[in-house]
Amino acid sequence: MNVDDIKIISGKKMLLEINTGNTSPLVWAEENKEDIESYLTTSGALLIRGLNISNSNEFGEVLKILFGEDLANYTYRSTPRTEVNSKVYTATEYPASEVIPQHNENAYSNAWPMRIGFICLIPAAKMGNTPISDSRVAYNEIPKEIREEFERKKIMYVRNYSDMDLPWQEVFQTDSKAEVEKFCKENRLEYEWTENGLRTKQVNQASILHPVTKEKLWFNQAHLFHASSLDKELQEGLIELLGEEYLPRNTFFGDGTPIDLAALTVIRDVYERTKYTFDWKKQDLLLLDNMLYTHGREPYEGIRQVLVGMARKYSPVS
Repeated sequence: MNVDDIKIISGKKMLLEINTGNTSPLVWAEENKEDIESYLTTSGALLIRGLNISNSNEFGEVLKILFGEDLANYTYRSTPRTEVNSKVYTATEYPASEVIPQHNENAYSNAWPMRIGFICLIPAAKMGNTPISDSRVAYNEIPKEIREEFERKKIMYVRNYSDMDLPWQEVFQTDSKAEVEKFCKENRLEYEWTENGLRTKQVNQASILHPVTKEKLWFNQAHLFHASSLDKELQEGLIELLGEEYLPRNTFFGDGTPIDLAALTVIRDVYERTKYTFDWKKQDLLLLDNMLYTHGREPYEGIRQVLVGMARKYSPVS
């Protein structure tokens, strides 16, 4: 791999078009893993076109080579996914008409993957792109007074697990309440069993330093978990049905006080105007440093098959 061969796509230097000839994707990955790792560590995003990965198993094997370790299980889930191969999952299984806002994977938790990869096996007939945005840019673009309030107060994530969103059995991948309680205790999750099931609360960071580059990043999912991310009619209907206390998910400042909706609007606007997008082509491979870059999803029409794999679990909490 030659860094000079990486092209600009949608304003971002991130497209590597290759011709592997008779070389298998696994051999190519082995030969180029050090260069790819170096590029991802500093630039954060790379779209590889022409690698000719043909199935989920090959995708998983390529990621293990490039990421330098076995892939991670999708634990403490926030969205529905299906495991199609060993630790290779479908992208979030939300209806095709829905937008998935920009987010860093698992930024609502105190542990997350440092690497995430996507493969497009079937591009949608229309739209269905996976926009990305730079967490460094987001941090600098968000007004200082908003940043400082979020950094000072931190963010509380409140989740009520039920069939209205995801049941706790799916989120924690167990039917054992004892195992759930053990996970919560080990991961600083406050929990209680309510008449409606399980509720958890967790306070985490608004921003963070990248452990390698030492750059300041906007790193949270306050805008995504907050009730205002829902369609207004749906939000009002859920509040009427469940009561605000039992909404499937919501965010507050770490001290439990409400987050200003105007501030969340500013944050969402920053993500929207700083995102990069591209048209998926069959067998495209997108690699991200999950802290340096967010990802999302556009609505789409037709059949779309995008798979994902993650690795290098990291937690700043000892």
